[in-house]
Amino acid sequence: MLKIFKIIAILEGISYLVLFSNMLFIKPTHIEVYKMLLFPVGMAHGLLFVSYIILASILKFQDNWSVKKWGIIVVASLIPFGAFYIEKKQLKNE
Repeated sequence: MLKIFKIIAILEGISYLVLFSNMLFIKPTHIEVYKMLLFPVGMAHGLLFVSYIILASILKFQDNWSVKKWGIIVVASLIPFGAFYIEKKQLKNE
């Protein structure tokens, strides 16, 4: 389960960055490309984010994570590059 969580964390982080780059770099210059990418990338990110939170909650109980560790993992998912930090720093010993 942890291996799946690590993969979801990386994919969620990538989708988050793709959404940001779409908003910051593509929208101002190529509005049609922006509109075309927004729904599929947004949907993928939403599904990955929900999967990330659900898997983190399951692993909290399965691997006996502390509330602090679980909280850091959940909050990091809201920050760009946070999922990459979690995958490398918080989950490296597991």
